[in-house]
Amino acid sequence: MSIPKLSHYPLPRAAELPENRVDWQLDASRAALLIHDVQHYFVGYYGDNNPLIETMISHIQRLKQFCYEQGIPVFYTAQPIKQGQHERGLLSDMWGPGLQDPAQQPIVDALAPSEQDVVLTKWRYSAFQKCDFEQQLQERGRDQLMIVGIYGHIGVMTTAVDAFMRDIQPFVIADAIADFSRDEHLMALNFVAGRCGKVATVAEILGEETQDITTLEGLKAHILPLIDCEEDEFDEHESLIDYGLDSVQVMNLIALWQQQGIETNFIELAQIPTLAAWVELLEERKED
Repeated sequence: MSIPKLSHYPLPRAAELPENRVDWQLDASRAALLIHDVQHYFVGYYGDNNPLIETMISHIQRLKQFCYEQGIPVFYTAQPIKQGQHERGLLSDMWGPGLQDPAQQPIVDALAPSEQDVVLTKWRYSAFQKCDFEQQLQERGRDQLMIVGIYGHIGVMTTAVDAFMRDIQPFVIADAIADFSRDEHLMALNFVAGRCGKVATVAEILGEETQDITTLEGLKAHILPLIDCEEDEFDEHESLIDYGLDSVQVMNLIALWQQQGIETNFIELAQIPTLAAWVELLEERKED
């Protein structure tokens, strides 16, 4: 049995995130980032232009840039193609032959590793199995690990458990992972928060203040840096698309609103692409 076709689902809202048993604080001098299994093969099961994946990728890009700025090493996992039975082991019984097409093996273009990043060969659910990942972390003096990517309740969660058992503090970033379903996404977060690690958000890691992006002023403050426009030149009744707001940025906004319990979609927003119209729509949805 192979991986099923996967659909979009709303990312968990902040109020739905589990309570952590630990209060670990990320320390840039101790931390590393693991971008888990974002290969064309695994991402492909979500189909093209999936808002969940577009949002996840956008969030990972921000985290990766933060890591470069803070001197935090970045690791990737990637499974090899055409694994033999002795290499794949029981994974064949559970998921079939796995990755066969060389074109599907690379990391997706938007998250392609740079020369300074380390790509680990992935053999089992946990990134630590059958490779020297733990040794590489030790050599860099790292005992905290941020984990992002796919799939939440399989490799992401298992890697977090394995890290915990090696006395490495795992931080699973709730809005920078994707899963088979929303229920499984939440299950993975609940397990990590209660058993082996800390669940955090991108905003928490980046030290961003929580901003109400459902109000006119809050949404304008969020959007202006994205479109590189000065406030005195901005007109809330002009098209944000004409200002340069792109589809990924719009999908990221949709995900943030979903975390606050407000549902909308790209087509709906594209029909009324002004700041004033969006705020009016958000006010209506808050009253529903």
